[in-house]
Parts: sequence; structure tokens; C-alpha cells
Amino acid sequence: MAEILLIEDDLTFTRILEGFLSKHGFQVTSHHNGKEGLKAFASKSFKLVLLDYRLPDTTGLDILQDIKKEGSDVPVIIMTSFSDIRTAVKAIKVGAFEYITKPVNPDELLMVVRQALKNEKIVTPEKKTAVDSKQFVEGTSVVAKQLHEHVRLVAPTNMSVVIEGESGTGKENVARSIHRLSQRAKGPFVAVDCGALSKDLAASELFGHVKGAFTGAMNDKNGQFLEANGGTLFLDEVGNLSYEVQVKLLRAIQERIITPIGSNKEIHVDVRIITATNDDLAESVKRGQFREDLYHRINEFMLRVPPLRERGDDLIEFLNFFRSAANQELGRKVVRFDDQVMNILKNYDWPGNLRELRNVVKRSVLLTQGDHVLIETLPIEMLDAVRNPAPKTPTAPIYDLKALQESQEKEMIIKTLQEVRYNKSKAARILNIDRKTLYLKMEKYNIE
Repeated sequence: MAEILLIEDDLTFTRILEGFLSKHGFQVTSHHNGKEGLKAFASKSFKLVLLDYRLPDTTGLDILQDIKKEGSDVPVIIMTSFSDIRTAVKAIKVGAFEYITKPVNPDELLMVVRQALKNEKIVTPEKKTAVDSKQFVEGTSVVAKQLHEHVRLVAPTNMSVVIEGESGTGKENVARSIHRLSQRAKGPFVAVDCGALSKDLAASELFGHVKGAFTGAMNDKNGQFLEANGGTLFLDEVGNLSYEVQVKLLRAIQERIITPIGSNKEIHVDVRIITATNDDLAESVKRGQFREDLYHRINEFMLRVPPLRERGDDLIEFLNFFRSAANQELGRKVVRFDDQVMNILKNYDWPGNLRELRNVVKRSVLLTQGDHVLIETLPIEMLDAVRNPAPKTPTAPIYDLKALQESQEKEMIIKTLQEVRYNKSKAARILNIDRKTLYLKMEKYNIE
């Protein structure tokens, strides 16, 4: 019987989830704030964490970061309202297994929970030696054709490539395409999510360590550079690496030599580097957050993966691809989307890009009883977002001095949070205020 940690402040919803999950053979331990939840997680072994995003003393994103900071591979599922979708996408990059939107559909919850427990997706790097081209849709829009023309041009070379794009746009799939079309295609493709690596263990994961190098190093370990030897090393969210690790990475790329932690032995490696980021690395260089010499070393060729909202008719191709995949996974026979559904899907702005599209399609296929998807299977909040779009902020001049000051303060807080990827401790330091004051101001200005 798998034991699940539920961190949720809504007592009624907690009881409903406890009853539902218990009925399906799971043991549930519940806590109603982040502090208690983290204490329980540290004191007991859980197979899965169900985590509400909005908690009375913190946010689910902060709890997730604390869990992953310890190097835990326990899958975490974020539960969020539809308006928090952009935050949910950030949670995936931090290391969440998946997110589901409220109100939670029982069948969807059960499917995601079972999938998390079955797959046990971990935050440590994943090694894959084969790339299946059938798992990636190129698209036929102008921007898609340009992207994959550039992929085909750079793939046969040994140039280092930076792939820029919003979260969920399919940057890893582009990296796999480069590997598949390269002269290293028969070698390993190793993907490392740098955003999910703890600061203390990042160097060990990349370069390896010897037994006794640090507390917990019980055996020698090959780093991901060695695992990728002769093939391609894909570093996702490379901008998250600490300054110290950036120095080691620069040497590894320049000299093709690595030194495992705790060892004096130099090991020669033959690895092609592909990196990805949803930040502007050039701006990070200007802010002193990313080494300029490393930036130029990894950026021999840059690719930009367009967001879904810019890809036009590619949407239909992706919809059918994800529908077929969901049919196969869920044992359904859904053949098409209703015209009303297509209208909604085409007019939605997809902040979570392909990842969000996949989740919406899978949810709809799960809820569909017949052979075509009806509008009732789409999340209510998604329908509201399309039918009642948020009004644009008025651009009329503000003559109220207090209102102007508050407007500028809100803008500065939002900008700072975006720059530090919503790391509130770092944002508070930059703004020269304490963390509590930052939370109060975020609540005052309704900043998600």
C-alpha cells in the first residue's frame, strides 16, 4: 500500500481526497500548512506528495524547492487553480512530476497518481541511448519549418548549441532531433535537468565523485559527462547552475577534461554540448548571473523554439498527435474534436505550451464517453479564459501620486520576481526588504 503525503489547507477538500484515495488502496497522511508538511516529509518515507499551490504560510512552489533541495526523488504532484497555470509550468521545471487543476476530476487524479507511482519520475539525470523520431511532431508552419531547417544544418557539425524557448515548448525534443541527425546518433543521449539539481550535488552529478568525497558518497560515481562520452550531453535550464559549477563546466568544455569530486585524476571526455533555457542568457550575463566566457563557449549556434501561440496550424497536428497518444495510453477510441472545442482550443493562448496542450487533451480523452471530444470535457476555467478575456491594463496617465508610486512598486516587484524566477528570498534581498514584507506586498498587489 503506497503512502501519500497530502499538503492541503482546505479541510473539506482534504477529507474528500482522503476518502477517495483510501478507497483505491492508498494510505494518506494529511497536513494543512507547509511547515507541518515539510516536517512530516523529513520524518517519514512517502511514495508520493500531493501538494496544494496556495498554502497559508507559504506556496507549493517553495515547498517543492525545499523537497528537491535535498535531492529527493519522491514524485510531487501540484494541485492548482487554472489561473495559476503559469506557476504550475514553473513547478514542472523545478521538478514536479505533474500538475492538475482544481476542481480536481477524480478519474484524472487517479490516473496521474498511478502514473507517478508507476513511473517514479526522478529529478536525477536521465540517460537514454535511443531517440525515437516518431515521438516528435515537427509542424508545417513557417516558424516550424525554419526551426527544423536550422536543426538539419547544425546537426551534422560538432558545434555547441543553445536552445531558447518558453517552458513547455519542446526544447528537449529539438535537442534529441539534433542528436538523431548527428554523427553521434549511435552514441548516448544524456539529458540533465539543471533546474532540478541541488546546488550541493550539481558538480557530483555532472562530473562524478569518488568514495568518501563528501558525506553520503558511499561509492564511486560516474558523472553525466562520462555517461555521455561519445554522444550528446543535454543541459536543460543551464542558467540555474551555480557560479562554481559554471567554472568547472567551462573547463570541461574547453579542455574536454573532467575531474571527479574528491579526485586528482583527470579524465578525457568526448561530448557534444547542447543547452536549453527559458531565460535570456545574454541578459543573465549582463546581470552577472552567468559567466560571459561560458556563454560564448556554449553559444556557437542558437535556436529559438517558438511558443505554441505563434505556430498557427501546427496546433491541429499536435492535437491529433496527443489525441492518438492518449487513446493508446487510456484505451480509448476518440477520433476527433467537436467544432466548439476546436474553436476554444484555437483561441486559447496556451501559456504552458505543448506540455499544457498534452495535459488538456489527455484529460478530455479520459472524460470522453463517445468517439469525439465535447466542450464539456474542457476545464471550466479554460472556457472562461477564452470567453471572458482579462481586460487590458489602461494606459491613461496617472495623476494620483500615491497610485503612481504603488503602480511603480508593483511593476518593480513583478520584474524582480521574474528575473529571479520567483525565488522570493533572492527577490527580497534584491529589493532590500525582508521576506515577510515581500509576501505582504505580493498579497496587496495580487501578484501570483
